[in-house]
Amino acid sequence: MTHEIFKNTVFCLKDEMYRFAKRFVISSDEAEDVVQDLMMKFWQKKEEIANLGNLKSYAMKSVKNECLNRLKHENVKMGFADFEKNRPESHEVEANNMKEQIIGFINQLPEKQKAVIHLKDVEDFDIAEISAILEMEQNAVRVNLMRARQKVKEKIQTLMDFEHKMIENL
Repeated sequence: MTHEIFKNTVFCLKDEMYRFAKRFVISSDEAEDVVQDLMMKFWQKKEEIANLGNLKSYAMKSVKNECLNRLKHENVKMGFADFEKNRPESHEVEANNMKEQIIGFINQLPEKQKAVIHLKDVEDFDIAEISAILEMEQNAVRVNLMRARQKVKEKIQTLMDFEHKMIENL
C-alpha cells in the first residue's frame, strides 16, 4: 500500500475515529492520542489492512478496543463529555439548546446504548457494521438502538411537557 492509497483509504477515517473515541474517553487529547496511535499501527500493518474487506468497520472496532484497553490499564475517565461542565453560561439559540439537551440525554444512557446510537445516528453505520464493531448480535444492536431512542424520546417529551406547563403558568 502506497502512502497515497493509505491517505485516501485509511487516513480519511480519522475524523470519524476521533468522534467515536471521544464517546469513550472524556478528554479530547486522549481521543486524539487514540487516533494517532491507531494510525501509526495501521501504517505499520498497511499490507494486512489492504486486504481487509470493510476497512471502516475494522477502524471503528480498533478504536473501541483501544479505548477500552486504555480505560482498563490507565487512569482515563470513561464516558461521554460531561454535558453540564461544558455547557455554555449564556443562553444560545433555542435549537442549539435543544441539541445540547439531547446530547445530555444521550450522555445519560448506558454505555452500549450510547455507542449504538452514536454509530447509527451520527456516523450512519448499518446494523451489521455496528454488530461487528461492538461485537454484539444484530438483534442486540437493534434492541439497544430502540431502547436508546425510546429513552431519549421520553426525556424530550418530559422536557417539552415541562416547558409547556411553564409557559401556561406565565
